[in-house]
Amino acid sequence: MQDESQGSSNDQMDKLAGLKEILTQDPNNTFARYGLAMELASRGQTDESLAEFETLIKANPDYTAAYFMSAQTMANVGRTIDAIARLKLGLDSARRTGNQHALSEMQTMLDELDR
Repeated sequence: MQDESQGSSNDQMDKLAGLKEILTQDPNNTFARYGLAMELASRGQTDESLAEFETLIKANPDYTAAYFMSAQTMANVGRTIDAIARLKLGLDSARRTGNQHALSEMQTMLDELDR
């Protein structure tokens, strides 16, 4: 009988491996890159996560969610100044793309951090 925590750990490794495999085949796959960054962030691998977000943003500067989630990742580890800078770039992206929902979310977070 398999230990449930072991099964969960294997599933997480499989998810990470799967995302990395997709990116090996297609380095410009924005969905896989975003998924990898989010998975790494959820595991507490902040530097690796932020590197993936950075790669995503450089390749696709209008992938607005990447700005917001990377700012949250930064804020979660006390990198408030970096998070504020990322949110300001994200606001520019949201304005360019007309993404009012992201604009509102990022402005709210910026207002909370920039006190």
